Amino acid sequence: MTKNSTSSTGPTWTGMVPVDDTALAVTDTGGPGIPVVYLNGQFATQGYWRRTIAGLGGAWRHITYDERARGRKSKRSADYSFEAAVRDVDAVLAARGVDRALVVGWSYGAVVAAHWAGRNPQRALGAVLVDGAFPHDWLDEAMEKRIRKLFRRMNWLLPLLRPTGLTPRMTAAQMADSNIELGRLSRERELGPVLAGITVPVRYVVASGTSLGSRGGEQERIRAALDAVTARNPLIKSEKVASNHGAILKKDFRAIADAVREVAALDRGGR
Repeated sequence: MTKNSTSSTGPTWTGMVPVDDTALAVTDTGGPGIPVVYLNGQFATQGYWRRTIAGLGGAWRHITYDERARGRKSKRSADYSFEAAVRDVDAVLAARGVDRALVVGWSYGAVVAAHWAGRNPQRALGAVLVDGAFPHDWLDEAMEKRIRKLFRRMNWLLPLLRPTGLTPRMTAAQMADSNIELGRLSRERELGPVLAGITVPVRYVVASGTSLGSRGGEQERIRAALDAVTARNPLIKSEKVASNHGAILKKDFRAIADAVREVAALDRGGR
């Protein structure tokens, strides 16, 4: 099912994009502007980007979507792996007829954006990574147990929240597995080479303080790994903002919008 509406900048398309054994709910504002595809946090929805999109305005082509089993409409799947998330970027862009795009990712979506930009240097205009994609060995056996315990505790609440779209239509075990996979992919030996090999402009927008499930200074220690990343790859730069991980899209959307503008200008200037 698709729906088209008209705005001052052109037709906005909403509909379902089939991929593998599922279908994703996609919104594409259309128009001739630079395409920007937004990659959500691990269990978040496309609505989180509304302030960034408003901050950038209608001169851009904004493409948002809900990942597998996220939001109210995207369908369940047998595959919630990270590689499936990367494939979904290609599926959405192909369905919307977009060859080159600027990718913006928050948290889990930042890791997806980094991988997609690294694998597609001719198609990526650049990337903005919002408080995610820090190469750090934060996952150990104790952390894995903490993650599984946290999601088990949430198990009773998930069925109540699923109809609202606030939580995925995934089991607690599937959500824990996804989070643990992210920890493995975030290890320095895994993510470090990905970031070092990126050949398009990248801007990090880095939050402050703690995030859900973190303790003490854990989150800031993870973010400190970015110093080595920027030293190794001159195309990658970062900006620190005051808001925390959960509030950054709400409180520091202007910094994210500015980073998008900066990356787009670098692409125009260098190609």
